[in-house]
Amino acid sequence: MEKTDIKGLLEKAETIVIVGLSDKDGRTSNRIGKYLQSKGKFRIIPVNPNAEEVLGEKSYSSLKDIPQDIKIDIVNVFRRSEHLEEIALEAVERGCGAFWSQLGIYNENARQIIEEAGIPCVMNRCIFVEHQNYFY
Repeated sequence: MEKTDIKGLLEKAETIVIVGLSDKDGRTSNRIGKYLQSKGKFRIIPVNPNAEEVLGEKSYSSLKDIPQDIKIDIVNVFRRSEHLEEIALEAVERGCGAFWSQLGIYNENARQIIEEAGIPCVMNRCIFVEHQNYFY
């Protein structure tokens, strides 16, 4: 297992899909989505089947529903660990650039699926904290 270049992922990324992005202001996923959006560099695409729009962007029910003409640089997951395997399979099928699960979210089967597909993988780390560490 190679160590993923987190700084490089964040430097190159333009489009970040957040799976489990809440439309409620107080939720961690919403705060982190707003933070990333506020940097002016990232387009945030929400995956939330219960919302039509989050942070001014159309929300999709799953990764598979995002139009193919949208290049996904990072899939950032705010769902419980038991959901990661299914999301990892969708990320591979969709051809995502990198797979990232938030702090406290880890699934070894999902990691294997992602790494076998040759996709960079970060698990159990907060994208907000990592962005702050490298860029502020």
